[in-house]
Amino acid sequence: MDKDRKQIRILFVCTGNICRSPTAQVIFENLVREEGLSDVIVADSAATSADHVGEAPDMRAQLACRRRGYSIADHRARQITSEDLETSDLILVMDWENLTDLQEKAQPKDKHKIHLLMRYANDTDCAVVPDPYYGINEGFNMVIAYCTDACEGLLETLERKAKQMQKTQRQLSK
Repeated sequence: MDKDRKQIRILFVCTGNICRSPTAQVIFENLVREEGLSDVIVADSAATSADHVGEAPDMRAQLACRRRGYSIADHRARQITSEDLETSDLILVMDWENLTDLQEKAQPKDKHKIHLLMRYANDTDCAVVPDPYYGINEGFNMVIAYCTDACEGLLETLERKAKQMQKTQRQLSK
């Protein structure tokens, strides 16, 4: 992460950007807001494919999120760009296919930023967030559980650096 940067930029990526990645984004943003770190940690989400660009999230994902107090209704799917690969500090993918796709697209200098989201999980022993799109509603609940666990672990990892950034910014603004 760039030492002169004023924010830590996290990008969540899945295949279509209509289920898993917007769910992870909203969960993470909520956790960041609860910790008072929204000024130094920002999140976004994108897709590896262009299949759903401009579409709202899957209704089943919206419903599963809404039941837990999150809203992804205003989200619109977008495809990852080369600028995303350059400017994101961490690019967290949902599965092996997403990882392979982005490793192939990324410049060598950006490949170190791309990881499986579940590497940050504390309580879930699974390497990937399974794609619920072709399954039943329970898959969307599993996505929320997995993403919550991993996002909590991610925030634990970033919290010290983020608080140091806030402290530095306060000192510079005096």
